[in-house]
Amino acid sequence: MMKPVFKRILLKLSGEGLSGSKGFGVDEDVVARLAAEIAEVKRLNVQICLVIGGGNFFRGARNAGKLMDRSVADQIGMMATVMNALVLKAALEKNGCPVEIYSGLSVPQVCENYNFGKALRALESGAVIIFAGGTGSPYFTTDTGAALRASEMHCDVLMKATQVDGVYNSDPRKNPQAVRYDEISFAEVVEKKLGVMDITAITMAADNNIPVMVFAQKGENSIVDAVCGTAKCTIIK
Repeated sequence: MMKPVFKRILLKLSGEGLSGSKGFGVDEDVVARLAAEIAEVKRLNVQICLVIGGGNFFRGARNAGKLMDRSVADQIGMMATVMNALVLKAALEKNGCPVEIYSGLSVPQVCENYNFGKALRALESGAVIIFAGGTGSPYFTTDTGAALRASEMHCDVLMKATQVDGVYNSDPRKNPQAVRYDEISFAEVVEKKLGVMDITAITMAADNNIPVMVFAQKGENSIVDAVCGTAKCTIIK
């Protein structure tokens, strides 16, 4: 049996990754696989917080333009994360996981407003906690929201699942000669402008001494391997 190297994690999932080969919306097979993996991590007695992007439906910064102000676009993006949270909650519950959603954006008909005390108590009682709606304010990315919630929940690590297996010195999807870092400092990420997370998120994680693990969301047992320290990844600390 694999042994986890972390006791409490915040797992940041890519919203775009939920769409699979469809490129938009939700691929049920992808969500089912992710939910099964997360349930397996929970069976390893790891406390789990989740943040999910909304890029499979809408990306605020990318979709803002002549039609709408950036603030409005970001609000739509935050609602997209609530949609993804509801999808993943349903899938996790089918795997026997108790789940609570806390949203930074007020949508009381479908989930509770974020409350630090309630979220922490639910986490400690064994529920998987999904943080949706970002911070509730525009101009903050889901990465920043993830760093904020990881800090508040006193997580051991912020695990960022992406489309590539770590942080590279250039985009490996465009440059086959790109070099992956096994470990890199927060300062180097900012200095080299590697773009793995926005500066606000990087600064918050650094200030609160929360290492960031970047690994590939795709692949069999990718999340379990990451939690157990056997995944191909980059550690930022």
